[in-house]
Amino acid sequence: MSKWIMLIGAAIFLIGAILHFAPWLLNWFGRLPGDIRLENERGRIFIPLTSMIIISIVLSILINLFKK
Repeated sequence: MSKWIMLIGAAIFLIGAILHFAPWLLNWFGRLPGDIRLENERGRIFIPLTSMIIISIVLSILINLFKK
């Protein structure tokens, strides 16, 4: 269990470092075809469907690679 917690912490640290030092690397997130943006005078709704599907596929592949 502690190994997983350390891996999750390292991943969060890596994402934070990327967002701080190189934010242009994640500009694609939320701008893919299939991501839903609804805006009107009262508010905004953002649903990143395609981006989340891609992240889910990548994470599934990585987890299966490290599991074996």
